[in-house]
Amino acid sequence: MNWNKLQDNAQLAQIKQESAEQPVLIFKHSTRCSISSTALSRLERNWSDSVGIKPYYLDLISYRSVSGEVAETFGVDHQSPQVLLIQNGECIYDASHFEISFDELKQQVVTV
Repeated sequence: MNWNKLQDNAQLAQIKQESAEQPVLIFKHSTRCSISSTALSRLERNWSDSVGIKPYYLDLISYRSVSGEVAETFGVDHQSPQVLLIQNGECIYDASHFEISFDELKQQVVTV
């Protein structure tokens, strides 16, 4: 799995543009939380690039302001850990904690 790092608010405009071409995943990770580490590990173990989702990783401890901007930009409540699936500039799916599942993400892409 090749993560793209999300470290700057300006990248959110780029993500919106990219999501017109392919679905984009944002994974908001707390490096201080064991649940977040477990969710990240499960996602990485089950990941397949063949689905065509471009993954972004946000270390929300280091980039807390970016995490807040993600929540505001895409109209979701902040959670940690959290995944957001962005397509055509909009968040079409989000999940947090142990609800984070690659199989569920795949299903969301197929149905759109």
